[in-house]
Amino acid sequence: MSQMLSSRISISNNGKSLRMKEILFQSIILLAIVLPCASSDQNPQALLYLSGTIAGEKYVLRHDIRKDFRITLPETLEPFPQPLPTAKEPGFKFRGIKGWMWKPDQYLSEIPVMAKYKMNFLMNCYGSMCDVENFPWGDSQVNRWWEDLPESKKKGYEEVVRSCRKHDIQFCFSMNPNICTKRIVNYDSPEDVDTLWKHYSWMQGLGVKWFNISLDDITEGINASGQAKVVNEIFRRLKKQDPDAEMIFCPTYYWGDGTGKEQKPYLETLALELDKDIYLFWTGDSVVGQITRKGAESFRSIAKHRMFLWDNYPVNDAQPTMHLGPVTSRDPDLCEAIDGYMSNSMCQQNEANRIPMLTCADYAYNPYDYDPARSIGQAIMHLADTQEERELLRDLVEAYPGMIIWGKPHTGLNPVREQYLRISSYPHSHYIAREYIAYIERLAARMDKIFPTRYKAEKQTVRDDIKVLKDMFSAKYKDS
Repeated sequence: MSQMLSSRISISNNGKSLRMKEILFQSIILLAIVLPCASSDQNPQALLYLSGTIAGEKYVLRHDIRKDFRITLPETLEPFPQPLPTAKEPGFKFRGIKGWMWKPDQYLSEIPVMAKYKMNFLMNCYGSMCDVENFPWGDSQVNRWWEDLPESKKKGYEEVVRSCRKHDIQFCFSMNPNICTKRIVNYDSPEDVDTLWKHYSWMQGLGVKWFNISLDDITEGINASGQAKVVNEIFRRLKKQDPDAEMIFCPTYYWGDGTGKEQKPYLETLALELDKDIYLFWTGDSVVGQITRKGAESFRSIAKHRMFLWDNYPVNDAQPTMHLGPVTSRDPDLCEAIDGYMSNSMCQQNEANRIPMLTCADYAYNPYDYDPARSIGQAIMHLADTQEERELLRDLVEAYPGMIIWGKPHTGLNPVREQYLRISSYPHSHYIAREYIAYIERLAARMDKIFPTRYKAEKQTVRDDIKVLKDMFSAKYKDS
């Protein structure tokens, strides 16, 4: 079944507003497919089931939210995350998020929300420790890890650490010295290790107990033995000052099952040379996409270290889009192979990021009972105060359901633009394409009215999309 526009579109007909249940742009007909009961090879978290009996035979309506995404707002506000069964512990011991190039004020605004919904782990983006205030990401001047951080930045992150402590959240300090830089760490240089150490010493002096060294997405210094040498030494110094210090290392090969031609020898070296008490970050079966217990166990069996999941959702890598739908396609028993769960956040739209973030918190807390449809409904209920606000957030999420729901694991995927391209590809699509743009315009107007002082970055994303859609419309329907 084709991806469909949300049920919330109103189309004008002789001055009357018609609220349509669904619009399928190819035929403007919604087909409900009733299938006999059978086992599915699809991830169960992506499926909703309605059962019944016809002529004495059991049938099930199987609804895949990745193909037909609709949100039904709950009638009541329920405890969130989903409560655990009696005597059960949370699925993942550590449950949290990572900002993406966030500034201190963004971290500070999210910490109380995290605590409210039982998250207990926050890691700064290593890019936040770079000079992103004066240089674009990717410039070789942006990462000058050998320099002292500006005092204003240090004060900002010291406040973040204090806020985490106040809310019983473990703050994890992160740096990546080998990315976007003109000078990588020399693994054999004691002076370079001392220079890197000063940042970790500063954070440890604030009472921080969790630390990360990331060497992902680098083009130089891909040497497992050298990397292990430096990470081990920083960890040794941390443990000397505080026996409770913890370290997570993000390896250069941080995804997949570990059996790749280049991955396997690299991970085997880490298995032998990296301190056994150090965790490894892992993003799943691929950099972005489905995450399985089988993939985690394969990776761990080769790397031979405890693991944290670095879930690349709902991150947008600062691209002009939003991923607002619920996290899904993560195995419910993944927590049996991995100790910690960390969601990667959108860049500027941290306020709307709370919607999928709450579903990540729900999954990490009680993965065995996680239901994405229930979770997204309750997330909206908890983040809005009135029915009008909830309906707006519902419609916003349905317009931007995210890369997982859309079925294209790419952080830059823009569902609004993708939807428009689908609509305009059909024969005689001029009217529906125009109405779709009008619908997004009405959505933007409602955001301005209902949230006049909130969701500023999110409003800009919608406005930018409207401009792009209008430009595409003009180019395709020149004579209309």
